[in-house]
Amino acid sequence: MTGFLSDLVQYRELFQMITVLGIGGTFQIGFQISSITYMSQHVKAFINETWLERYGYPIHQENLLFLWSITVSIFGIGGLLGSSGSRYLTVKYGKKKCLLCNNLLMIVAASIMGCSKIAQSFEMILIGRFMCGISAGLCVPLHHQYVGEISPRKLRGFANSTSSFFWSLGKVVGQISGQRELLGSQSLWPMLMASCGLPALVQLVTLPFFPESPPYLLMHKGDQEGCKKAIRQLWGEGHHQAEIDDIMKEKATMKNTKILSVLELMKEPAFRWQLYMIVILTTTVQLCGINAIYFYTFEVLQAAGFDERMIYYMTLSVGLSELIATVVCISIIERLGRKVLLRGGYWIMGSLLACITVTLSLQGWYFWMPYCSLCLIVLFAVVFGVGPAGATVSIRAEIFKLSCRPPAFVISSVLSWLGVFVIGTSFPFIVERLKHFCFLIFMGVLFTSGIIIHLFLPETKGKSIVEITEEFNKLNFKKKCIPTSPIHVTEDYTFCTRL
Repeated sequence: MTGFLSDLVQYRELFQMITVLGIGGTFQIGFQISSITYMSQHVKAFINETWLERYGYPIHQENLLFLWSITVSIFGIGGLLGSSGSRYLTVKYGKKKCLLCNNLLMIVAASIMGCSKIAQSFEMILIGRFMCGISAGLCVPLHHQYVGEISPRKLRGFANSTSSFFWSLGKVVGQISGQRELLGSQSLWPMLMASCGLPALVQLVTLPFFPESPPYLLMHKGDQEGCKKAIRQLWGEGHHQAEIDDIMKEKATMKNTKILSVLELMKEPAFRWQLYMIVILTTTVQLCGINAIYFYTFEVLQAAGFDERMIYYMTLSVGLSELIATVVCISIIERLGRKVLLRGGYWIMGSLLACITVTLSLQGWYFWMPYCSLCLIVLFAVVFGVGPAGATVSIRAEIFKLSCRPPAFVISSVLSWLGVFVIGTSFPFIVERLKHFCFLIFMGVLFTSGIIIHLFLPETKGKSIVEITEEFNKLNFKKKCIPTSPIHVTEDYTFCTRL
C-alpha cells in the first residue's frame, strides 16, 4: 500500500494523463454501445413519426426494422473505416494531434444527433452515428498505444489495463443514463444521444496540457529535449535509467527501419507469431460469449418472474460486476502476469458457460434455477473483467516494437470492428436456432484459446520490448539463424546519462 501511494505521488501527472485518455477514449465508446439499447423504442417512434409527417402514411414495419438495424450497425462500419486509417494518421501527425482532431469530429457528430429531433430528420442520426463510428475506430488504437508508450515498465500492465476499466465504466454510465427517470425518456433521448460529445470535450480541453509520448518524440521526431521534458513531466524527477535504456535499445534496432505498412507487417516473418497472438486474442474477445451473456440476462430475469421495470435496474448488476472486476484486474495484473490472467480466465469462463447452459436448460424445472443462472452470469462477467478484459489490451500493446505498433493495431481494430458487425448481424439468427446452446460454441473457443495461450504466448510482465521480441524469435525462427540487431549506440547513451 505504501509503495502504491508513493507511486501515486511520483507519477501523479501520468495518472492524470491516463484518466484524460480514458475519458476521451474507451469510456465514450462503452457509453455509446450501452446507451443505444435504451433508445431503441424512442428512435423507432421518431422514425415512424417523421415518415408519417413527410409521406402521410406510417412506415412499413420491415422498413422500420431495416432503418433501425442500419442505425445500429453503421457505427461499426464507421469504426472499421476509422481504424483502417489510424496507422497513416498516427505516423504522420502523432497520437496527440490525432486525438485532438478526433475529439472535434466526435463533438460535431454528437451535435448533429442531438439536433435530429428538432430538425425532424432521422437521417441526421445515421450521419451522426457514422461519424461517431469513425471517431471511435480511430481513438481506440490511439488510446491503447498512447497509454502503453507513456508508462514506465513497472506500471505498464497497470496502465494498459485501465482502458478496460474505462470501457466498463462507460457501459455502466450509459446504462444508468439510459434509465427512464434520467435521459432515457421520450423527451430527453436526443440529449442522451448527444451526451457522447461531453467526454470528447473534456479531452479536447485537457489533453493539450500533456506531452506527446516520449518514444514517439525521440524515435520519430528526433527530439531529445522534448523526450527528456516529457519523461520528467510524466514520471517525475526520479531515476528512470532502465526505462530510458529500453527506449534507446529499441531506437538502435530501428535504425534504417521505417514504419511498416499493414501488408509489410503481414509478410514479415520476424513478427509472424506476434500476429498470430493478436488475431487469437482479438477473435477470442469477440467470441468469448460476453455479448451473449448481456443478451440473456434480460431473459433469465423475466423467467424468474421479476417486473419488467425492475429488470432494467437489475441488469445493471452485470455491468457493475464487470466494472468492479476491472479494478481488481488493475491491482493484480503486475503480480500475476498477463499469461496467467488470460489462460485462467479463458478456462474458468468456458467452465461457467457449460454450467450456464445446464441451468438455462433446467430453468423451467425448478423455481430457483433462474437465480442460479443469474449468479453464474454475474460471475462470468466478473471473471471476464478480472482476466481477459485487461490482460488482452496489455498484451496487444507490449508485443510489438514501435515500428510495427501502428499497423498491428490497425489489424487488431479492423478484426474487432468486423467482429462487432458480423456478430451483431448473425447473433440473433444463431440464438433463434440454437437458443442457449449457443454458449457451447463460445465454450469451445475459450478452451481452445486457453490451450494456445498456455503453449505459445510468452509472459511479458516486467520485460522490455527487446526481451519480449527475443522470446518470440524462438517461435518465429525456431532453429533458423535469428537476426541480431545492434544495441550499442554510444552517441545515444551520452544523451541518456545526462538525463
